[in-house]
Amino acid sequence: MKTENATENETGAVHTTLGAIFLSLELSRSTWLVTSLLPCNGEKMSKRVVKAGDTAGLLDLVRQLKATVRRRTGRDVPVIAVQEAGLDGFWIHRILERDGIESHVVDAASIATSRRKRRAKTDKLDGEILLRALLAYKRGEPRVCAMVVPPSPEQEDRKRNSRERRALIAERIKIVNRIKGLLFSQGIVGFEPLKRNRRTRLEELRTGDGRELPSNLKAEIVHALDRIELVLRQIKDVEAARDEAARKECEPSKVANGMSMLKQLRGVGADFAEVLWSEGLYREFANRRQLASYAGLTPTPWQSGSISREQGVSKAGNPRLRTVMVQLSWFWLLHQPRSALAQWFQERVAIDGGRRRKPAIIALARKLLIALWKYVHHGAVIEGAVMKPA
Repeated sequence: MKTENATENETGAVHTTLGAIFLSLELSRSTWLVTSLLPCNGEKMSKRVVKAGDTAGLLDLVRQLKATVRRRTGRDVPVIAVQEAGLDGFWIHRILERDGIESHVVDAASIATSRRKRRAKTDKLDGEILLRALLAYKRGEPRVCAMVVPPSPEQEDRKRNSRERRALIAERIKIVNRIKGLLFSQGIVGFEPLKRNRRTRLEELRTGDGRELPSNLKAEIVHALDRIELVLRQIKDVEAARDEAARKECEPSKVANGMSMLKQLRGVGADFAEVLWSEGLYREFANRRQLASYAGLTPTPWQSGSISREQGVSKAGNPRLRTVMVQLSWFWLLHQPRSALAQWFQERVAIDGGRRRKPAIIALARKLLIALWKYVHHGAVIEGAVMKPA
């Protein structure tokens, strides 16, 4: 795309010469709104609707736009498309690239919007905003938006194991709390649904006033125990798949840096290692700022004139990676107390008399994530860290 600043006319407009067809895709469950800007249409943006999931119709529309430009200008131009990262994932992006279209996926939260209390929002307006952001990005304007780096299908599938385990753990907790709540309403405490003798123990339970459990209540608890046992079996299957993946990671034909290196550190278990590797550390980052920003652990300042304060971390990145890093930081203090990072934390907290442990643990999480990234990708040993015995 060539940009030329012509002599200002009466309206002071800036004339832009386009060397490509620009498309934005506003995706929904029922329709896809395609907003296009052609080199032969001046500043006019055209909008067409394609049925959701109709990739053949979308590609046919692209071919029609290319034919229009060829008929009016006598030349073929490339096609550049953009869509927001969202529920549709990256399969549409992959189809467009396979068809020779330059495709981009943008973080919707990074696009500047009106700060009016009541701003207009429609699919048409959103499509135009996306298109203008793409144009500015291709012109090379700095920090106009943040483009997502789509993972490969294999990298995307690698995350499923740890995410399924997290969902199963949450479901297990929900069922356990449900059973304990039902029993508490009958004056019964101390029943542990996760113990192996849960069914035998259930038969022995008596209500607070000495009665046997009501038949319907007992049947409901038995059904809940059936679901717990199913969830426990599924968790074992997921953990077995995790261990198998870790063994494959150690094979000479695979990348040497992975979960196996993380698990060598004291305080980093198999679950932490899997989430760290699959959610973030497998990626390539240009510098530590990109890594911290991806995890949402970068500080967010608020400064205007003489007013200057911190609003905490941005929380704009991967929430799973950020959560596990905060959890790991507490474990790091417990299992790696002599490491340089743990000593830095203790010195930082001591300055404020121990009152700012939570802000300090977030800072430790950011430093620890960067240290783990250097350790995994560059072999840089974390200062003072203790390895597990072989």
